[in-house]
Amino acid sequence: MFETVLIATDGSTSAERAVAVGLDLADRFEATVHALYVVDAGEVAASPNEVRDDLERALATAGGRALTFVRESASEDSADGDEGDVITAVREGSPVTEICTYAEEHDADAIVTGTRGRNSPGFVLGSVAEGIIRRANPPVLSVRQPESA
Repeated sequence: MFETVLIATDGSTSAERAVAVGLDLADRFEATVHALYVVDAGEVAASPNEVRDDLERALATAGGRALTFVRESASEDSADGDEGDVITAVREGSPVTEICTYAEEHDADAIVTGTRGRNSPGFVLGSVAEGIIRRANPPVLSVRQPESA
């Protein structure tokens, strides 16, 4: 049913929970895992010129750490410690657009992403999770961070 699962991560605590859920989903279906981090080009462009390059490097570094977390989590979940089933990528652009485009390019059967889990009913307008849910072709599993965490 699911051959390819895309885990979209920003390295946050809510994304860490989504990683665990995404890896469990992929494991149950013996699916290939893709992990994607998107450097938000809008955030970089909105920063002052003096810090733009540093911010872009810092975001790319954070992306590397987030993807390492996915690989290490997959390795911990694997009986043989193999990380080979996780394909990672860093892209730059609009997170919603890049995640949906990546899912289409790699024929993802599901997208797993975290959400901050605001206390208001429904989704927060403009949130990445909401944008993915609205635009993505494959089903989207939005994993909420429990309030107790």
